[in-house]
Amino acid sequence: MYQYTEFDRHFVRQRATQFRDQLQRHLAGQLGDEEFKALRLQNGWYLQRHAPMLRIAIPYGEVSSTQLRTLARIAREYDRGYGHFTTRQNIQFNWIPLARAADVMDELAAVDMHGIQTSGNCIRNITSDAFAGIAPDEIVDPRPYCEVIRQWSTLHPEFAFLPRKFKIAVSGAAEDRAAIGWHDIGLQLLRDANGDVGFKVLVGGGMGRTPLIATVVREFLPWQQILVYLEAIVRVYNRYGRRDNLYKARIKILVKAEGQKFIDAVEHEFRQILERDVDGAAHIIPQEELDRVAQHFDAPPGVRYDPQAANDALAAAPADAPLAYRRWLERNVHAHRFPGYRAVTLSLKRAGQAPGDVTDEQLERAADLAERYSAGEARVTHDQNLVLPWVHESELYALWQEAKAASFATPNIGLLTDMIACPGGDFCSLANARSIPIAEQVAQRYQDLDELYDIGDIDVHMSGCMNSCGHHHTGHIGILGVDKDGAEWYQITLGGSDGSTHSGPAMPGKVIGPSFAADEVVDVIEAVVETYREQRAANERFIDTVKRVGLEPFKNAANAVRRTTGKALAA
Repeated sequence: MYQYTEFDRHFVRQRATQFRDQLQRHLAGQLGDEEFKALRLQNGWYLQRHAPMLRIAIPYGEVSSTQLRTLARIAREYDRGYGHFTTRQNIQFNWIPLARAADVMDELAAVDMHGIQTSGNCIRNITSDAFAGIAPDEIVDPRPYCEVIRQWSTLHPEFAFLPRKFKIAVSGAAEDRAAIGWHDIGLQLLRDANGDVGFKVLVGGGMGRTPLIATVVREFLPWQQILVYLEAIVRVYNRYGRRDNLYKARIKILVKAEGQKFIDAVEHEFRQILERDVDGAAHIIPQEELDRVAQHFDAPPGVRYDPQAANDALAAAPADAPLAYRRWLERNVHAHRFPGYRAVTLSLKRAGQAPGDVTDEQLERAADLAERYSAGEARVTHDQNLVLPWVHESELYALWQEAKAASFATPNIGLLTDMIACPGGDFCSLANARSIPIAEQVAQRYQDLDELYDIGDIDVHMSGCMNSCGHHHTGHIGILGVDKDGAEWYQITLGGSDGSTHSGPAMPGKVIGPSFAADEVVDVIEAVVETYREQRAANERFIDTVKRVGLEPFKNAANAVRRTTGKALAA
């Protein structure tokens, strides 16, 4: 993990001190609500439906056991005993009183954490593959580049007030586990024919009201030039992005409208920076700077590279091992580039707990597990789970027993109950409908693990509004909450993809008809799943069946279970 320098620590603590002064002046009536709004947003503080919400950055998903314990303390002492991991490798707290906000910022700064630029119209948290540095299919470890980009983008004076929020994701593996095609900028690390490292650069992806897949603007950019090229992209967006219409302000609209003209403008700005800007070339990354950052991402002390260990297949579980353990090995334990090691997913998806939610006690237990089994490190995943990246194969059974005691061992990774969901209308002031009750109903309906395993791999993603924080567009089954005359209704989409090999090229799901009432949604999901089980070929996954047979059989099955909406449609 990257270790803060004294400069980094001074920077974050100074920011916390500055925020305390701003907060005190606001509470004293010296800074009005509108004046304070931009200041709190730049530090991750929202005003939500019931209380302030704090979003804390976990850059490219890496978090230490020490940081997890601080998050546990914040949940316990400042909030209501839990937090919520998001799809962009952040954690959110929903009940911290604004009067205590500065104290929380000090707590975070003490362990090298903050909420800087987790909200507002600026460059947000840099995200990446949760298996970065350990995945067998990795081409280049993206973490050093993520850290360089994080340092470049944090409080960048030119990009503090962009037309709209801006998100960057980086992947360094053959498998895209960072959904780069759905980001404002997606970066794919690769090597050319000579083995030199560079980036494929994608621009203009995004979900929301108009889901669009990013456009490739450079097939190969030498890594040394990435900051200059990013500067050029964001400058062009800052100059020409729509500021007159909130719904057309994202860079995806500019890229779609201008096409090649946008790419030409970026290339022109790129050359201008290098040739005409004062010290423009200073943003070319020297090898020694990359080396300085990269040394933080070596394998942690104590991790033993064992070339004699078989890494092609996990050692078989003992014949008398519990079925739950064997299923956990199948679903929650993953291959590793270090022979003898495995990555293990701690599932945060179970009945009675909203997807991505984690209690203060669970955060403490996760810290203990990371310390005991994973060199003090965990990762936050795009799917709202936690990963222990450095588990020795010999310790898997002991880890499973402890993970089970902490409610982390549900063997459902990639299955229907491993849902993605935003907090929805229970918390978010932007939401049109609640997500958490629907997720709970789905989890309760599918408690039978035998049934889940028979259904197989399927992505269910749910958002409480069109802002798509639950990435419903990318779900094999997507659920979107919509408002109709003050009532909660839900639109169902099928066939979406985040761009992974499992799902196929990035694409938004297609709507299968008019929206459904809240009390119909779980029956619709069951009808769609049962249609898949009837229509599938041997060993065919849900997403492949949808692509093969089309939407009509699923649409008919969904319409057949309408009750409330059936009457409305008939009228």
